[in-house]
Amino acid sequence: MLNFIYYPVSAILWVWHKVFGFVLGADSGIAWALSVVFLVFTLRAVLYKPFVKQVRTTRQMQELQPQIKALQKKYAGDRQRQAVEMQKLQKEHGFNPIMGCLPVLAQAPVFIGLFHVLRSFNRTGTGMGQLSMDPITNANTPNYVFSATDVQSFLDARLFGAPISAAITTPVAQLQAYVTENVPELPSRLNIILVAVPLMIIASIATHFNSRASVARQSEAAAANPQSAIMNKLALYVFPLGVLVGGPFLPIAILLYWVSNNMWTYGQQHLVFRKIDAEEEEKKQEAITRRNDNAPKPGARPDPTKKKGSPAALKTADSSDEEAEQPEVSLEKSEKPAPKSSGASGGGSTPKPKQNRPQTNRGNSPKRNKRR
Repeated sequence: MLNFIYYPVSAILWVWHKVFGFVLGADSGIAWALSVVFLVFTLRAVLYKPFVKQVRTTRQMQELQPQIKALQKKYAGDRQRQAVEMQKLQKEHGFNPIMGCLPVLAQAPVFIGLFHVLRSFNRTGTGMGQLSMDPITNANTPNYVFSATDVQSFLDARLFGAPISAAITTPVAQLQAYVTENVPELPSRLNIILVAVPLMIIASIATHFNSRASVARQSEAAAANPQSAIMNKLALYVFPLGVLVGGPFLPIAILLYWVSNNMWTYGQQHLVFRKIDAEEEEKKQEAITRRNDNAPKPGARPDPTKKKGSPAALKTADSSDEEAEQPEVSLEKSEKPAPKSSGASGGGSTPKPKQNRPQTNRGNSPKRNKRR
């Protein structure tokens, strides 16, 4: 039914086993354990960009919280209109809520696929999903992309004396599948406990610290939300406790998956958040620099003509156009002698000639020449 998940997961696990088995030996428990760890790293590397998008989406959602609350308050009585306005707001800001859930949704099928593939190495159980095979038939039956030889290699592998697909609560009847010609001893329950319990504790602590880092980066408004407060408590205490409670029922390989996944998440969070914080700080500094460059110097009045489209700029442009259309006026004195007056007064005296003055437009006249 879910073969489209099981085959890719088993194929990635097979590739990494061939790599580490070439160095450490095909039957090495460390080689099989590293194959599981690097299966996780492969998946997380593929999901790196969606994870960055998830972080940006989460921060963008926090920035839009005031507008979202305003829409919810404005259209409290109209759910349909509220949904339409919310979609419009998300579209305007390029906000996609699905991207915030994509990394988690993508990891869930891998977890299920790995759990099933590991269980399929030992099909001697009688519970749900088991085939009730006898140990010999189980050892000679392929497991998805793994051949019968690979299955036998997996059954022979031990990680500090414990099979990596065994759990603390695995029945003795199923532990019989790990008794082979190369390893004739029945796996010790104590060895399984000594390997599984430290992994359970590390996985629980890592889950708590990852949740703590995520909660610390939430805004005050988001943390004050009652729903967010409940989810934060679940992530900080209930989920880590769930690893401890459910750990005895999980195979050692699944606990390895959990530990390595949390280790990757912890490192990736610090790397991505540091990068995004640096980008936002750079944007703030650029905004401050632009504002300082555009601001007038201390003691100087701002020049209104620098603002395009302002009334002062338009007025200055109109006055410059009027000056360009006015004819040039000569300020030199006229060389022609003044005409004699034809008055009736005698004595032949002539009145003093009047000095020619240039005619100019009002408001734009140059300085008048001084009389001699």
